Amino acid sequence: MFPVKFVRENLDLLKMAAEKKNIHVDWDTFQKYELERRQILQAMDEEKKQHKKLSQELSVLKQKNQPSENLLARARELSNSIKNRESELREIEEKIENILALIPNIPHPSVPVGKSPKDNVIVRTWGQVKQFSFEVIPHYEIGQKLNILHLDRGARMSGSFFPAFSGAGARLVRALINFMLDLHIEAGYREIWPPSIVNRKSMFGTGQLPKLEEDMYRLKDEDMFLIPTAEVPVTNFHREEIIPEEYLPIRYCAYTPCFRREAGAYGKDTRGLMRVHQFDKVELVVFCKPEVSYDEHELLVSEAEKVLKMLGLAYRVVLLCTGDMSFAAAKCYDIEVWAPGVGKWLEVSSCSNFEDFQARRADIRYRTRSGKTSFVHTLNGSGIALPRTIIAIIENYQTEKGTIIIPEVLRPYMGGITEIS
Repeated sequence: MFPVKFVRENLDLLKMAAEKKNIHVDWDTFQKYELERRQILQAMDEEKKQHKKLSQELSVLKQKNQPSENLLARARELSNSIKNRESELREIEEKIENILALIPNIPHPSVPVGKSPKDNVIVRTWGQVKQFSFEVIPHYEIGQKLNILHLDRGARMSGSFFPAFSGAGARLVRALINFMLDLHIEAGYREIWPPSIVNRKSMFGTGQLPKLEEDMYRLKDEDMFLIPTAEVPVTNFHREEIIPEEYLPIRYCAYTPCFRREAGAYGKDTRGLMRVHQFDKVELVVFCKPEVSYDEHELLVSEAEKVLKMLGLAYRVVLLCTGDMSFAAAKCYDIEVWAPGVGKWLEVSSCSNFEDFQARRADIRYRTRSGKTSFVHTLNGSGIALPRTIIAIIENYQTEKGTIIIPEVLRPYMGGITEIS
């Protein structure tokens, strides 16, 4: 969240940022409240000066044993007025903070300006889209035939968009998680095992609240939330801390289940594993100094790409335009994998640089060797999300006889199984 002074002094820049991100901010109300706040402060400052002067006069009169009821009455009147203005100030500052919380991060100059995914830019592609000599079928049909994916049973247990896996399907989920964690740990990421339920302050720190509250699962009797991504607890791992400069950059990886209601998303890509309310994901989170954050961003993307290269899946890296980026991101790449059964490129990773936006909200700073403190830059990326990766594996590795070949890199994690039949 930007400080009110920064907002006041950079109003045109922030208005442009919100417009580019298609986010409505009530700027007129902000300016109205800001004017009221300054007027209250000005009046309160004048009354405090008057009260101080009266207190000094009363002190002198008291020493001379010459009390003044008029002056005492005026001092009480000023004291009550100051208390009332302090109450008014708290109310108006709360209203201002509610607006500040809705101001999005400023897009980096390298981000293309656009309104929708149509304006995103394909940066690079890797691998060849696989050609088949037979008619490919979607993952939900193969999964059902092989008795490894159970959409109907998941729906009976929990409702629509809660899939269940069994047998080799369940083992494939576990194999992917362990493979990705081992890969990232080997690259120098430190593993975190975080809670899957967090408080409101944590959700606010990473920017999910207040904007996305309707998409989150909230506990009925407590102001707590099921995490939508490991980004939330792992970023808040250092909330309200000052990190010594020599510790940076800090790179973490974490596996968690993720929960998203995705209110309003019904009717879009709802078959099979395309859109689900609970899914598994391995997340990468980085804390670094501002001057290296965009180098770290490219490294983060390459770490996520490594997973798909080792799985042998064709993918493309897409630079998101301003209108398709998240509220908190300054720059974001999506990595999309090709799924021949559904005939689509599917996002399996988003890698974002938030600059100091999250660090300000979560109060995460670093101290230089000279003793100065500044906000860190935070980054995160999926390394990677499972549902659509599983779609791509099932559909790209299907055979004419209806089996699924296991990618070679996963076989040690599958107890040597080479094919699901």
